[in-house]
Amino acid sequence: MSERITSHRGSPATEFSVAILHEFIRLGVGDLVLCPGARSQALALAAAELERAGSIRLHVRTDERSASFLALGLALETGLPALVVVTSGTAVANLHPAVLEAHHAGVPMILLTADRPAELRGIRSNQTTVQAGIFGGATRLCLDVPAPVGEPDEAGIAVVLARQAMDAATGVGTAAPGPAQLNLSFREPLSTALAAGLPAVTPVTRVAPATSADGPTMLLTPGPRTVVVAGDGAGPAAEELANAGGWPLLAEVSSGARFGPNLIVHYRELLGAVDLGGEVERVIVFGHPTLSREIPALIARAGVETIVVAPSGLEWYNPGRAARGFTRSIGADAASVLAARSPAGREWLGRWVMTSRALVEATANEGRAPMDKRGITRAELAVLRAPLTRELLVDAVWRASWPHDRLVFGASRLIREADKRVPGKKITVLANRGLAGIDGTIATALGVALASQAEPEPRSVGVTRVLLGDLTLLHDVGSLLLAPGEPRPRLQVIVGVDGGGGIFDGLEVAQTAPAEAMDRVLYTPRHVDLKALAAAYGWEYSVAATRSDLERALTGAPTSPTILEVPLVR
Repeated sequence: MSERITSHRGSPATEFSVAILHEFIRLGVGDLVLCPGARSQALALAAAELERAGSIRLHVRTDERSASFLALGLALETGLPALVVVTSGTAVANLHPAVLEAHHAGVPMILLTADRPAELRGIRSNQTTVQAGIFGGATRLCLDVPAPVGEPDEAGIAVVLARQAMDAATGVGTAAPGPAQLNLSFREPLSTALAAGLPAVTPVTRVAPATSADGPTMLLTPGPRTVVVAGDGAGPAAEELANAGGWPLLAEVSSGARFGPNLIVHYRELLGAVDLGGEVERVIVFGHPTLSREIPALIARAGVETIVVAPSGLEWYNPGRAARGFTRSIGADAASVLAARSPAGREWLGRWVMTSRALVEATANEGRAPMDKRGITRAELAVLRAPLTRELLVDAVWRASWPHDRLVFGASRLIREADKRVPGKKITVLANRGLAGIDGTIATALGVALASQAEPEPRSVGVTRVLLGDLTLLHDVGSLLLAPGEPRPRLQVIVGVDGGGGIFDGLEVAQTAPAEAMDRVLYTPRHVDLKALAAAYGWEYSVAATRSDLERALTGAPTSPTILEVPLVR
């Protein structure tokens, strides 16, 4: 490592920055998200040279909250942490929402936060606060690194720090991926020019960390009437278990398991039925269920055995502390597989599947009328021209999405509407459900789009769509700002405009509280000209006021970032 940087002697800050970024790239980091700042300038200039050498993809943002959620989206798509480089002071504090989301969702992230050296702390020096440990228990590793002074061994120290941070962020040894922070102090001179550029860095082959290191696989025996629940991020393992055991699969829309013959789309209604939901005796939970009240109620019910499966993570999903079994790995034993083929096993699954399919068909036929000889009726024509509802919007976006696309949901009411009704489909659906906040949704989707469409080997040739409400868009409006030279991915931001805060319609108090008070402190409607907003940030814009408009807008994939406004009936 020291041989690579001997031609750049000058500032210890620059020498150290080059060494640590070299090692991160060698370990497999492909993306670096940067916010400008004086204290972090050595890292920034080194990153620019490494981008010039083709060693890393550099993303520059002016807002730290947007930058950190962009890194979150990059990691959701690639499975590897992105580096986030920021200067000192409030810049570090602005990372906190994304750090919390990454912590609770188990998403890897590495924060390189620049800081004042020890002699400038505690004396009210400008842009100086307590940065080491600022994120509390949300980081897997937090190291306060002294300022380099130019000693010969500092390049080696940088290599060790990079390895420690990479291991912590990816869950090596803990099976708990998440954020890691290196708080890097720098003294004047804060940087020197890099003489003749930097050589390209070749990443090493990195073995993914084991995710189920603590304990053997739990094998489920036949007997209890069982359902498999797949919450956010559950992945295909939930579908595989349900299929092997012959059990109904209750999979949320962002679970990664909403497909297969055992899928129960209308699980909410069926859990409320005495002759189905009332007969459940055992629940196997994957991922993080967040979209219904029926799942926690089922788990908390007396006489129901709950087993929680989590290949990684520091916390276990356990509503009401009612779960009794916890495991990193699970499977159906041979007897369970045989029982799935028995008359009793087929009868249990069949009742769920047939009832759900009947509800799906009834939902699909809403608003339809028989066609005449011309192939369309006046009633159908009226439907095509009628105002749009949330149900029509989520149905259309779901139909338009395919395996080569990416679909990102905001924490709006729309994700709940989709979870209630969309059929099974093996597509990539993502959402920030670790804390289920509306923070950073645009930035997260941009990260997913950039990572999936990155050259020279794009992971996806499709389009990334993000479906969200108007308040969720406005909460992250700063992430629309893309500087000149930044990649402009195929991203379609679909905004359901219903006057704000529609998610609060489901609160019991909405039926009794004064309408004026609900508007003022909960719904908080905001009337913003989205066309003018798109123009201000250099985004394309269109509006879909009817079903035919919407179908047309979703048919042609955008070639650059686009906002699609969809007025909704409240």
